[in-house]
Amino acid sequence: MQVLNPILQGFYPDPSVCHANGKYYMVTSSFQYFPGVPLFESDDLINWTQIGHCLTKPNQIALNKINSSGGVFAPTIRFNEGIFYMTTTNDTTHQNFYVWTEDIYSQWSDPIFVDQGGIDPSFYFEDGHAYFMSNGMDDQGIPGIVQCEIDIKTGEKLSPSKTIWQGTGGRFLESPHLYKIEDSYYLMAAEGGTEYGHMITYARGKDPFGPFTAYDKNPVVTNRNLGGYIIQGIGHGDLIQGPDGAYYIIHLGFRQTGMWSTFHHLGREVFIVPVFFDEDGWFYAADEGTTRFEVEIPHLHKGQKKITEESFLTTDWNLDWAFLRIPVKDNYYLGQDSLILKGTSIDLDQADTPTFIGLRQKDFNLDLSCDVIIDRGEGGITFYMDEHHHYDLAVRACGNGFEAILRLCIGNVKHIQGVHYLGHTSNVTLKTTSDSQTYTFSVQTPKGTFTLGQGLTRYLSSEVAGGFTGVVIGCYATSPEAVNEAVFSNFTNSYAYEIKA
Repeated sequence: MQVLNPILQGFYPDPSVCHANGKYYMVTSSFQYFPGVPLFESDDLINWTQIGHCLTKPNQIALNKINSSGGVFAPTIRFNEGIFYMTTTNDTTHQNFYVWTEDIYSQWSDPIFVDQGGIDPSFYFEDGHAYFMSNGMDDQGIPGIVQCEIDIKTGEKLSPSKTIWQGTGGRFLESPHLYKIEDSYYLMAAEGGTEYGHMITYARGKDPFGPFTAYDKNPVVTNRNLGGYIIQGIGHGDLIQGPDGAYYIIHLGFRQTGMWSTFHHLGREVFIVPVFFDEDGWFYAADEGTTRFEVEIPHLHKGQKKITEESFLTTDWNLDWAFLRIPVKDNYYLGQDSLILKGTSIDLDQADTPTFIGLRQKDFNLDLSCDVIIDRGEGGITFYMDEHHHYDLAVRACGNGFEAILRLCIGNVKHIQGVHYLGHTSNVTLKTTSDSQTYTFSVQTPKGTFTLGQGLTRYLSSEVAGGFTGVVIGCYATSPEAVNEAVFSNFTNSYAYEIKA
């Protein structure tokens, strides 16, 4: 059956997958957002349902006042002897740690730290041994993929950290994962940086500590030479055996906004590519080592689901929505079909905890509508990339009533693009439409609908803003002098998924 990439849309980077009890489980990075490390479940590697997060307690991850794209970097999930393990990095504190659970649907443990540096940690388990790897430098100062054996109950190192592979020469060697297939160990990694030169490479050996011999046709997967193709940035993957016994790489990538428009603002998403083994035991990827929109997945029989509409009623506050850093819960009322936010003096321009709750933007073409009422201060909808790059469509109090505004924040340029005076009522409907290039913002009042302006998507892209996240559509409230109350209702957001070859 033909499957459409990406298999998980929007800002869900650095996927890692494991198989346990007849199901597949996947985790992705979350950076400054909380709860941390979204957790998904699937029967078929294609249709994923979020079932929770791995980091749900403030003591599990330090996020206080971290900059955007700090915090929780690439996680790995593994299952061993009845226990799930998730290991990740807090890049802000430069600490690698892991949490564990016996019940995937319940809480995870407090963090256990490992005294090995670098980022992108991973586990390999065999015969009662737990091997911990990351990128960085070993105990002798040699850079590369570094590995040690640990006591899995305490995180204590049982062997020195040793560099076991230095890649194929690409920059930013990262994302190490080790597998044993038949009598060989396969060490897969990413190189080239998580941008347009990204690629997946691997090597093979006879021992978990090597030596490893690189695949002579590396990179095994990359789109770096597909000029004008929408899917780019392919890398950072995990190898997994599907229900049919075949192997697949689940990996990140991004969709640029046009054939020759080299910007991406949806973040790094989750893609799949089949791999096959040759007679000598080396694996290679389909489509000549590239990732395409349409992928043949033989074992899939029930079809593929795509998200086409979101609302307060059809989403779960605890699963789909995210806060910026650790929220002050007293400032949120999460109702069945309404949301009440209490704004404070902390606004969206600060690397702090504004009153904000958001959904990841999942496609280019959207049609969003939400009713908003405020009593003072400001409340509205933001298309948020980071504290320096966001577009805010809001209602705010002014000297003689209320007004609707469109604010464009691009770096250190903060501009009110449009204003519409509302009189003495703040009860309006905020509307946004977008395609791959442009957001259009308007306000609907009893007297009609008024367009406040547009904002180009490229100014919310990683190419402009930097960082590793993607646009999150947030409801927010601020009030510089006293706590205000903003009421949101009738939130709907519709997507029109479109393939661009």
